[in-house]
Amino acid sequence: MNKYHLIIVYLFLCAFSVIYSQGTDLARIEYAYIPQEKSNNDYNRFRVSATYPIEMDQSGTYFVIGAQYRFHNLNINDNLLVDNQDKIDDFHTAGLDIGYTFKMGDYWRFGARFGARISSNFEGSGLLGEDFRYTGAVYFIRSKERTQVPLKTRLVLGVRYSTPASINFPLPIINYFNRFHPDWSYSIGTPKTSIKYFLNKKNTLQAFVGLDRFYANLQNDRVFEDENGNVQVAENVSMLNIIGAMGYEYYFTEHILFFVYGGYTINNEIRLRNNDQENVLIINDENTFYLRSGIKLKI
Repeated sequence: MNKYHLIIVYLFLCAFSVIYSQGTDLARIEYAYIPQEKSNNDYNRFRVSATYPIEMDQSGTYFVIGAQYRFHNLNINDNLLVDNQDKIDDFHTAGLDIGYTFKMGDYWRFGARFGARISSNFEGSGLLGEDFRYTGAVYFIRSKERTQVPLKTRLVLGVRYSTPASINFPLPIINYFNRFHPDWSYSIGTPKTSIKYFLNKKNTLQAFVGLDRFYANLQNDRVFEDENGNVQVAENVSMLNIIGAMGYEYYFTEHILFFVYGGYTINNEIRLRNNDQENVLIINDENTFYLRSGIKLKI
């Protein structure tokens, strides 16, 4: 997939990005593995996150604190054009978010979230300004639920902005969820668009298309000549995956569950970029298998 096609796909998916889709997870521990086709490389990620809502009053107003840590291992065994490629294997991401939400009537709710991230290979002597990323979003949620049967709908509308990012303007948030049958539900949005079947209270199956990505700073820029003899400067690394997969979830309790997702990428690209977010070196771009598993606590 060339650069312009990738931007179109990225814009389309981000148009459906939604913060609230992650808001029902109070805590999560997971591991992801993506072997890279036609290479000796692979991608591994360990993630732990937690969210703590603080009730401000009896009318449904909450202050929310969230924290996360991710360890990314690219495990690059292919010979690249850059020097010190062993220093671009491991990346760490740590983040903190704060949010505020309140009811606007029987069905509508307003929310806002702001966050900061540190994402880097930390090969220098300390933190740099380029290691930091910032995000902000506002959104409106309309939800409706029938108490007599487990049927509900939810619509989320809003806008989100991140810096630095490959798309440097605010992106719309649009997401729709519908539990239209006691045994079936579907959602349209990101991080995944899915249809889910509830076998019983403890077991569910689903099929989905999802988005997985990461971005991190290279503390020491790599200056090198590409295959055409042009001088390039690599200043950060990023990955963008669009995934089609199947998933299984097992509920130990009403709120604690084990999950495993496996599938194949529709788009897979790991690349080095400069600070203008232009590609300077594609590390991998072949579609490949995808596996993710873990345990999470949900509302």
